[in-house]
Amino acid sequence: MQAFTVEQVRRLERAAMGPQDDGTLMQRAAAGLAAVLADELRTRAGHVYGTHVLVLVGPGNNGGDALWAAARLARRGVRVDAVGVLGTPHAEGLAALRAAGGRVVGTEALAALDAYDLAVDGVLGIGGRPGLPDDVADLVGRLADACVPVVAVDLPSGVAADTGAVPGAAVSAAVTVTFGVAKPCHLLEPARARTGRLVLVDIGLDTSAEEPELDAWDAARVADAWPWPARSSDKYAKGVVGVDCGSETYPGAGIMATYGAVHGGAGMVRFVGPESARATITANLPDVVFAPGRVQAHLLGSGWGERADGDRAVADAVASEVPGVLDADGIGHRPDRLPDSWLLTPHAGELARLLGIERSEVEDDPLAAVRAGAGRTGATVLLKGATQLVARPGVRTVEVAVPGPSWTGRAGSGDTLGGLCAAVLASGRPAHEAAVLGASLQAQTAAAHPGPLPPHVLAERCADRLGAWWQERHP
Repeated sequence: MQAFTVEQVRRLERAAMGPQDDGTLMQRAAAGLAAVLADELRTRAGHVYGTHVLVLVGPGNNGGDALWAAARLARRGVRVDAVGVLGTPHAEGLAALRAAGGRVVGTEALAALDAYDLAVDGVLGIGGRPGLPDDVADLVGRLADACVPVVAVDLPSGVAADTGAVPGAAVSAAVTVTFGVAKPCHLLEPARARTGRLVLVDIGLDTSAEEPELDAWDAARVADAWPWPARSSDKYAKGVVGVDCGSETYPGAGIMATYGAVHGGAGMVRFVGPESARATITANLPDVVFAPGRVQAHLLGSGWGERADGDRAVADAVASEVPGVLDADGIGHRPDRLPDSWLLTPHAGELARLLGIERSEVEDDPLAAVRAGAGRTGATVLLKGATQLVARPGVRTVEVAVPGPSWTGRAGSGDTLGGLCAAVLASGRPAHEAAVLGASLQAQTAAAHPGPLPPHVLAERCADRLGAWWQERHP
C-alpha cells in the first residue's frame, strides 16, 4: 500500500475535479462511506433498518462526507443523530441529512450514548490540526466508555496526517474509511494504532504523476520477494555472513546476531567476535565457522561497547567492497560517507545521536529523521521501532516493513534483526530490500508465535516461518 502527503492529496483531488468542483468526489466518498457503515451495522447489529447512529460533525469537506453518507443511511431507515462539535457544518450535507429524516441535535440533547450502534467521526480531516478541543475529547472519551464503535472519516480526528504523531487527545477508531489514497498516519505509529481496520474507497484519483511518500509492504509481497535458493545453490550462492558483534562485556549480542544470520537463511556464518561467545555458539549452532574468510556481507557493531579499534574494523569492512549491516555501537565508528549498499539499523536514540538532535525530534517526525539519516551518511537506513522505516539516499519514497506485535521490543531483538538483514544482504539483494525483508520476517514470526519469546528463540522460529512460506509457494 502506498501513502501520500496532504499536499499531494490536494493536488490529486484538484486534478480529478477539474476547473470546477461539482461535488462528484464528495458523492463518491459519501457513497463508499455509507456502504462501509451499512456493512458495519449488519455485522454488529445484524441489520441496517432501525439501527441508531451518531455522527460527530466538524467543518469542511470531512464533515460533508459524513453528512452525505448519513443521509444515505437515513433513507434506508437508520435513525441518525448528527451533532455539530466543531466549526460550521457543510451546508449542503446538513440539508441533505435533514431532508432524509436525520436529526441535528446539540450535545445536551444526545440520547444515552450506549443506545447508539455506531458513531461516525466526521470532525477533522486531512486539513485539521492534531489534537482535539477539550469538549470534543470529552465526548469521544464518553463514547469509548460506552463501548460505541467509531468509524472515522478519512482519518481519526486528532492525529497528524503526515507524521502519524498523536500529540493530544484523538479518536480511536474501529474502522477508518479513507478516500482515494492512504495517508501516512494510516501506516505510522502511534496514529496507526488508532486507525483500526483501514478501508480504501476509490474516488477516481490518478496517482501516476506523484511519487508516494510511503510504500508499505504486506506479507504476501515479502514472501514473494524472499531470496529463495535454487536447487543448485551452494552455501556461497545462498550467501556467507561475517559476524563481528559482541564483546567480552556483552557477549550475548554476538550470539543473538549469529542466531539471526543462521536462521535467516545464510549459507554459512563466520563468527569473529569475542571468545566468550564461542562456546555458546558452538553448543547451539555447530555449523558456524570461527575463522575469517570469504563473505558476501558483513555484520558489525552490536554489543561492541567502547571498542578501541572500532573505526579500523568498520573501515576495513567497507574497503572490502562487500555490503554490510552496521548496528548499535558500530554506527558511531562509521566513516563520514558509506556506500548505499551498506545498511544502518539505528533505533530512535541512535539515529538522534547520528543527526545531533533530540530523540523526541526523531519520534515526532520519523520520516524526516530517517531520510536525514540516509542523506547524511550515504547509506540505507532502517529506523527500528513500532513502525520500521527504510530510507535510501536520493529516493523520496520511504518503505515500511510489515508491522508486528509489541513483544519484539525487547533487549536483543535488534541484534537478531541485524543477523536476519545480513543474511538477505549476503544473498545478493540490495540493502533496502534486506532491511524490509529482515524486519518483516521478524515481525510476522512474532505475530505467528505470540508471547515474550527471547530474541534468539524467535530467530529460530523465523526459520519455521520461511519454511511455511516455501511450502505455500512450492507445494
